[in-house]
Amino acid sequence: MAIGDLPIFDMMKQRLHWLTARQQVLAQNVANSDTPGYAAQDLKELDFGALVKRSGAMLAPVATQSGHIGSPVAGAGFRAAQATGGQLMRKPDFETSPSGNSVVLEEQMIKVAETQMDYQTVTGLYSKSLGLIRIALGRS
Repeated sequence: MAIGDLPIFDMMKQRLHWLTARQQVLAQNVANSDTPGYAAQDLKELDFGALVKRSGAMLAPVATQSGHIGSPVAGAGFRAAQATGGQLMRKPDFETSPSGNSVVLEEQMIKVAETQMDYQTVTGLYSKSLGLIRIALGRS
């Protein structure tokens, strides 16, 4: 099994692709901030539960001693949710100009900053995970 085949790396790659696509949509919103009738757009958030479910077999907690506390969801697994990542949706902001444009630059800049922070977080996690694997293999 190659390192890139591990489910955690696949999930991080999907998140990075989603963040890249979202940054492009937000840049398009900013570029069209003066276009009459333009409605701000955004991407639907990735469903982490669906990514985990697709990554492999689910493990359920098992009480091995009588003193263990039972869980009402033990053995039930995760509820399947549809992955909605990458779907473009029209999401008009709370303001609409008289020309019908719904882009609020301040809100778009906040979303751009959030996307950038998320991207940096995932890339940091990716490099740390690779470092841990190298240490486990004795190649530090």
